This record gives sequence, structure tokens and C-alpha cells, in this order.
Amino acid sequence: MTTHGFTLTAEGPFDFGASLRFVEDWPATSALPSDGRSLRFAYCAESDWLPIGVTVTAAPGGVAVATTRAAGPGIRGEVARILSLDVDGTGFAELGEADPVLGDLQQRRPGLRPVCFWSPWEAACWAVIVQRSSMLIASRIKQRIAERFGAKITVDGQVYAAFPPPVTLLEAGGLGLPAQKEEWVHGLARAALDGVLTAEHLRALEPEEALAELRALPGVGPFSAGLILIRGAGAPDAFPGDEPRLFATLREVYGLPHDAPPAAYRRLADTWRPYRSWASFLFRASTFGVMDDREGARS
Repeated sequence: MTTHGFTLTAEGPFDFGASLRFVEDWPATSALPSDGRSLRFAYCAESDWLPIGVTVTAAPGGVAVATTRAAGPGIRGEVARILSLDVDGTGFAELGEADPVLGDLQQRRPGLRPVCFWSPWEAACWAVIVQRSSMLIASRIKQRIAERFGAKITVDGQVYAAFPPPVTLLEAGGLGLPAQKEEWVHGLARAALDGVLTAEHLRALEPEEALAELRALPGVGPFSAGLILIRGAGAPDAFPGDEPRLFATLREVYGLPHDAPPAAYRRLADTWRPYRSWASFLFRASTFGVMDDREGARS
């Protein structure tokens, strides 16, 4: 099979190995089995909703990317977003110098940047599937949906089922979900086709505006909205308004009182601008190993 390639260069600290180790433990991504050197995945590119297979390996100063079809600027931008390489991270280290708690975290996980879902659409579907479910069960359901409705892509000799595009699930039944969740997925598919569930749209808005718009979608509550914006669209400077597990971690490491109001967490996060998402990701990832996307995603 013919492959196409390009490179992405990181601005600021970046360790692809740290990203790969995170993905290996994070079931929501549905990446292909890792050989310890490559990140392989297939998805429906947001730029045209057609399937594509991707292989990412480390390269000097960034990563080398091989794709199963020609990658124009749209797909290059999507892969960069997935690895948070579309953001200049030079100033992130400076935040750690001013905040010793965050600085210690950066030293323990040097070069780790947020790893995102392959698309905000896929993140939104995950947010619905995982509600009132375990991550293990949710990941199996998501994979079954991909195998039944998604395109099959061969990536480095391995066949992979890409999660289907929104047009495929617009009216699809038999998703293996409760009727209410299927209805929500149909609504999310309409939103994606209308351009709402795209990284370009969501990141063009102020974070608070984007979160409000997402909360208006079917099946999306405060936690899910933050997940879609931060881990789906890859917005680097957003702070979730309702995430109990993250708040518990911040209370512990910063000595905040147990009854601290949400405003106290927002004030703390304001010191991390313009990397509030990145800092929050590090606290989740380092404290729990893998971010539990189920926590709080019940609304």
C-alpha cells in the first residue's frame, strides 16, 4: 500500500515517548496495539469525513507521520491537534517556574502534552457512551460500533475499524446503547454535520462560549462539554467548570479547603493561562495514571 508522509515540529518541550505511553493506557482512543515506538490509529478526518490511517513515530524535534492517503493541510492540522503540536508550548515551562507545584509535575513528566481524541465528534460520542458506565465497557461498545459501521483501514499491515463519521450514525440503530443514548448520538451527528462539533468552530470561540454551546447539545452536561472542548478540539486554554476528580486533586496538592467553591479553582487555573488545559491534563495524568473520562460524565 502506498503511504504518504510529513513531519511535524514541536515548539517548546515535547516528548513523543511520553505521549505514546499515555495512549497505551488510555482505552478511549482505540489506538492499534503499540510496539513501543509507533502510535497507529485510523479515524474519519474532520476535513472531509473520509477514513485515513495514521502512523506516528519520533523524529528530531517532533514526529514523523505516515498516512494511508495524501494528507493536505486539513489532515496535517488534525494530527498536530491530536498531539497538541499545533500550539507553541515554549511558555508552558515558565508557568512551572512561577508555580512550584506545577513545576514539580513538569519535571516528573517532561515533555508530556495533552493527547486528544481523533476528533471532537468522536470525543462527543465517547462522552455519551461512557455515561453511567465503566471505561472498559464503554471502550468495548465504542469498538463494536466502529467494527459494525466504520470503514476498515489497513495500517502497517494491521486492519483497523475507524469510528464511523456522523453521516453514518445520523439515523443508525442497533448501536448497542440504550434508546436515550442512541437518540443523543443521532443529535450529535446532526451537530457535527452542521459544523458545531468541529475543532475549527469550537476553537474559534472563547472557551466559555464554546462550553455553553456544547452544553446545549443532546446528552452533553458540564463535564462532557469540557471533555469535548479540551480533549476533543484540543483547546489549550480552557478550564472545566465541573470535574470532581480534578478538583479533588487540586485540593490535595494546593491545600484548598474541602468546601472550596468553584471560583477558587478558577482563580487557581487563571495563573496557568494560556495553558489551563495543559496544566489540568498533567494533574489528571500524573495523579491517576490515566484520566478517568467517566468521572462526572453523567449529565
